[in-house]
Amino acid sequence: MTTQTRERSALAGRQPPAALPGAQRVKGWIYREGSAYAFLSMYGLAFIVFIVLPVLAAFGLSFTFFDTIQAPIFTGLKNYIVLLTQDDIFMRYVLPNTIQFAVIVGPGGYVLAFMLAWMLAQLPKMPRTVLALILYSPSMTTGVAMTVVWKTIFSGDQNGYLNSFLLGLSLIQEPVQWLTSPQYLMAIMILVTLWSSMGVGFLAMLAGILEINPELYEAGSLDGISNRFQEIIHITIPSMRPQMLFGAVMAIVGTFQAGAIGVTLSGGNPTPQYAGQLIVNHIEDFGFLRYEMGYAAAVSVVLLLMVLGFSRLANRLFASEE
Repeated sequence: MTTQTRERSALAGRQPPAALPGAQRVKGWIYREGSAYAFLSMYGLAFIVFIVLPVLAAFGLSFTFFDTIQAPIFTGLKNYIVLLTQDDIFMRYVLPNTIQFAVIVGPGGYVLAFMLAWMLAQLPKMPRTVLALILYSPSMTTGVAMTVVWKTIFSGDQNGYLNSFLLGLSLIQEPVQWLTSPQYLMAIMILVTLWSSMGVGFLAMLAGILEINPELYEAGSLDGISNRFQEIIHITIPSMRPQMLFGAVMAIVGTFQAGAIGVTLSGGNPTPQYAGQLIVNHIEDFGFLRYEMGYAAAVSVVLLLMVLGFSRLANRLFASEE
């Protein structure tokens, strides 16, 4: 037997030659990118468990009658039909209140966050850091501050700060029930939400403004930009589109999940005469007070679609043009 014949016989007992390059490619991919996917795997697992599965469960339950005791009973589109045609509270109070609240608080808080971030960016580092912390802190202590500060300010007795101030000026003759009056509750909710809207989106905008290359402003001045407003429109905003998009999405999500404000301020769900009733409160009412989980899931799906729609609109406005 010649040498070449012996080599062919030895190779015949091994894996096919075509399989070896494939195995090498797999090993090379694991060596190059495996560690990255390993780091991402825990986030992916948490995202699936805490986001994807609950959304799918809510979507599935929205087509059922489920009282948390008996097994879910499939009812088709009945929950959605009842929501849109028979739920007077939702159509007369909840949906208009949510739209009014979102239209004022969403753009208002977003514009306010950008303006404050832009003004802070003009300051030196030390005062900028201190003021940014002061403005950001209400978003971290909203629950405590609502209970202690705002309920004290708008207390319905004569010891409430606002009532005491107005009584001292003789502008009112008796204390006003600010937090239980349908006339004032929505306005107070909007005020409190705007006060606490300087959250992560505000910090992202501040960071985006600070990262803009100063040479862009110098080049803009040579091209005819003569004032700060033109700088903001033509340089600042286009240069920080990712931060603007992030801030818009955070403002949208924060606005639609702010239903706890009305319940906390007024002390009950539903709020007085449904004056501060938002979609989140409607979900809690049916889901955790009446235990109609199927109907609550249908309302939550509608809320999810609203958030998704506004987020897509923000993405169209601020997505990078490439």
